[in-house]
Amino acid sequence: MPPPLPHVSTLLAEAAEVKAAPAQDILAWAERRFGARAAIASSFGVEDLVLIDLARQHAPSLRLFTLDTGRLPPETYELMDVVRKRYGVTVETYFPERERVEALESAKGYFSFRQSLEARKECCAIRKVEPLARALAGREAWVTGLRREQSVTRTDVATVEVDGAHGLLKLNPLATWSSKDVWAYVRANGVPYNALHDRGYPSIGCAPCTRAVKPYEDERAGRWWWESAENRECGLHPVR
Repeated sequence: MPPPLPHVSTLLAEAAEVKAAPAQDILAWAERRFGARAAIASSFGVEDLVLIDLARQHAPSLRLFTLDTGRLPPETYELMDVVRKRYGVTVETYFPERERVEALESAKGYFSFRQSLEARKECCAIRKVEPLARALAGREAWVTGLRREQSVTRTDVATVEVDGAHGLLKLNPLATWSSKDVWAYVRANGVPYNALHDRGYPSIGCAPCTRAVKPYEDERAGRWWWESAENRECGLHPVR
């Protein structure tokens, strides 16, 4: 990865004061420093709902966006509408480029992502990575629900880091939270969540690439389950 741009290095230095702070303090700092120039990226998993709830209290100016791949479960769309109405927020939605999806499906079918790791990454690049670049354009920071406990690819996630690929600051306020912490917050605050979580889906992405997990499996074992654990990222968050 190339060295961070000078202005991003400056932002990282400024954020040092909240690097070890509680999630609400990180969000409050983002509100003071960026306001609407920062945004929460949400796939509407339970961590993202905790972030949305915390942000309404501590960082109400932050924008909220999602990447609609065109293959999300209906439960995810239903939750999006619940969030819009409950929190009175606009969910900025970014779709993949129509021409690229049409070309992919016409040439390789509707399940090409199961043919190889390269084919799966191609699908993710079209449906997620390119739309993310558009979603982040013009922003100074983005906020995610990444947690270290989620999988082997996320054990080194920092609460504050540089996103060198997009040239901005990346905040992960829940990095140190456990699954128990997340669900304790949800239950204590009546936070809505995706109905699939109650059906054994701790991590939820595109419908054809997500399944329920066994009790002994890690939280992201149901994502691209035909691949090895170290490859289970879509390109939005580089594997460390």
